[in-house]
Amino acid sequence: MVFSSEVFLFLFLPVFLLVYYLTPMAARSVTILVGSYAFYGWWRMDFLALLFATTVWVYVFAILVERNLGSRYAKVFLTVGIAGCLSVLGVFKYLNFFIDSFAQLMGTNAEGLGVHWRLILPIGISFYVFQSISYLVDVYRRDTPATRNFINLAAYKALFPQLIAGPILRFRDLAGQFQSRQHTLEKFTDGTSLFVIGLAKKVLLADPIAPIANTVFASAHPTMIEAWLGAIAYTMQLYFDFSGYSDMAIGLGLMIGFRFAPNFDTPYVSRSITEFWRRWHISLSSWLRDYIYIPLGGSRLGSARTYLNLIFVMLLGGLWHGANWTFVLWGGWHGGWLALERASGWSRIADTKRIALPMTLLVVLLGWVMFRAGSVNDAFAIYGGMLGQNGVAVRPDILLDITHEAILTLVVACFVVAIEPMLGSYRKVNIETPAGDGAAVLRQPLAMPLLLSLLATVTILRLAETSQTPFLYFQF
Repeated sequence: MVFSSEVFLFLFLPVFLLVYYLTPMAARSVTILVGSYAFYGWWRMDFLALLFATTVWVYVFAILVERNLGSRYAKVFLTVGIAGCLSVLGVFKYLNFFIDSFAQLMGTNAEGLGVHWRLILPIGISFYVFQSISYLVDVYRRDTPATRNFINLAAYKALFPQLIAGPILRFRDLAGQFQSRQHTLEKFTDGTSLFVIGLAKKVLLADPIAPIANTVFASAHPTMIEAWLGAIAYTMQLYFDFSGYSDMAIGLGLMIGFRFAPNFDTPYVSRSITEFWRRWHISLSSWLRDYIYIPLGGSRLGSARTYLNLIFVMLLGGLWHGANWTFVLWGGWHGGWLALERASGWSRIADTKRIALPMTLLVVLLGWVMFRAGSVNDAFAIYGGMLGQNGVAVRPDILLDITHEAILTLVVACFVVAIEPMLGSYRKVNIETPAGDGAAVLRQPLAMPLLLSLLATVTILRLAETSQTPFLYFQF
């Protein structure tokens, strides 16, 4: 089920909220669990069993880890628990990739090896597996106790606002909110406002831009203008699509009393790749830092080890996004720039350099080409086009597929990115505010509700006349 679908907006969400607020506080975790399972099962009921099985797995192993803290068995149970989670991810997300890669080495294909089946990727598996791992590690580190309340753990794992595409939440941040959280009209309206803004990002900006990127990346020999136009379009589409989802997820959380940490902080104003990863997909970058980079030694083991750690972590981050060499190369690209910035000290002086912002945007944009391309060869076809290998002007057949509306929307999207720091009143979720205190996320002037109502109306009208488009991060 997609947030930007009529089924979700006019059936699931109203029914869920009605049932949720009619349910006594003590039983609302059950309502969340049932509603979230219905939300996930709407796609495929069979993969709901996999989500439930991983929940049982981490529930049991977290308790075993906690019971044996102080002995060597705690680490054994932690290792087995994490291995079980990773095996689920490895089989369902990467087995096809490994088979295809091995077949290529053998000069054949999967069918040539006798493999006549393909595993379907369960939606959201990368997110809930990472949540499972963080929970087990946090119990081992004594950052959170292992809960005996299976319903709360299952509801956390399946919490529908973030189940499909994040943010990657940690149980230690939500455990107290499951026990007790405050529901206020102010909090609900703040959540509704943030949800509307996220929905508008998706429907009014990301989706209309998508045909430009799709057309260019499907072209075998793009010209210079086409290649740059397609790369810029995807850069904007991905941001508004994914940050729109995150806004909706955070807004939905507020509507049922939860306060999630922000996942984006105007990343396209970054002046270094180091800063970019403090602003882009914050929940993932902080997860990689806390559960991989720091345990590997972080920056404590000398310069050479620090650079290797940065590159290795980003390679894993790239592979986490998908089973394709394009993602691995994209991760290596960012890891290499992070290491270079650390070695040169660029990230410390970037704020004083005028070239820092355009250079960072260029590095990010070139990386998105590899991220978006279907194969490494497809990515280099775009790079070749950017250098003018196939001419300069836009070809007539490409012009037929790119509408004036799409170009205008792309211009508007670039303008919004440019002024977004000045529109920051809606995007700052104060994670230092104690959960449940009812503090508003959105400080709205009197006219803001009217503007948001108008935005919601335009968005719904636009949604009614276009086909439903899945969020880009659903594939991860």
